[in-house]
Amino acid sequence: MLPLGSVSGRCSGRPHVQQTISGNTVSSATAKPSGLATIIAWFDSHASAPGPEADGDRSIDRARILPFIGLHVACLLVFFTDVSAFAVGLMLLTYTIRVLGITVGYHRYFSHRAFRCGRGMQFVLALMGASAVQRGPLWWAAHHRHHHKHSDGPEDAHSPVQDSFWWSHMLWFLSTGNYRSRTELISDFAKFPELRFLDRFDTVVPILSYTLYFFIGYFYGQAFPESGVTGGQTLLWAGVVGTVLAYHATFTINSLVHVFGKKRYVTGDESRNNPWLWWLTFGESWHNNHHHFAASARLGFYWWEVDIGWYFLKALERLGLVWDLKVVPFYVREGLPNPRLGAPPKAA
Repeated sequence: MLPLGSVSGRCSGRPHVQQTISGNTVSSATAKPSGLATIIAWFDSHASAPGPEADGDRSIDRARILPFIGLHVACLLVFFTDVSAFAVGLMLLTYTIRVLGITVGYHRYFSHRAFRCGRGMQFVLALMGASAVQRGPLWWAAHHRHHHKHSDGPEDAHSPVQDSFWWSHMLWFLSTGNYRSRTELISDFAKFPELRFLDRFDTVVPILSYTLYFFIGYFYGQAFPESGVTGGQTLLWAGVVGTVLAYHATFTINSLVHVFGKKRYVTGDESRNNPWLWWLTFGESWHNNHHHFAASARLGFYWWEVDIGWYFLKALERLGLVWDLKVVPFYVREGLPNPRLGAPPKAA
């Protein structure tokens, strides 16, 4: 979701003052990082990191978000470069990896522990999510857990009910108050050093993957010169364009699916089931279902609710790579009394 260079929970020690932003008084660091410190922070998320006292600061550090802006501007290069079926095909493949990494890895696994897997597969899921350039797994999952605790309430960081479309779509994660990884909410996974590494150095995987996309195109073009494929072409399409498309597909779950769609369940928030976005988000748009029973690895509760993330998990299960996939109990899905307690299920 996000600007390159995530921020840890470590305090930078900078002086703080009260400032007013959009009518709200918040705590914020007065001293902004220098130019060199900003560049370092793009690669090391612990550098110049605000601490918990900055939570709620809605100011946007423009220097930190330059890479995020740059990716969008770079998409304009598609109008000045050649395109090939190979480059577009590679883009679709990498889009699939990114969206599965976010929806299955960061969301269903790290945020909700909706299934189990070994440590090696856990790391693969973290790599897939990290390739989407949406920060590290600890940052993402911690913020999502916070969202479920405060969904559409005043403390929800990205509610379109509380704020604007653009804030809930992307401005929230560009704000100073949402930079740090809230590791206090994700201690169950923060104990793994490899996940802490990916969370701190969250540009390592994107840089390596972009390099890979370049060389795939370069060597393919060398092997098949008549194809017209170049390294720059695959870097642009599989890297830049694929990243930005995955950005805005997954961002819609925050900005659109809490506004447009149908509410099957009363969940205490405005989450909706949106039948128009499942194909872009691989099933994440069955969002009211998800807020009704967040522990389910299957978001499409009924057969007609297409859930590509669930089909991917079932394939992994057949291979023995994941297990204990949780699903919504029948009585919870149908709103029936708990057969054990004789009482209606509690809304999530």
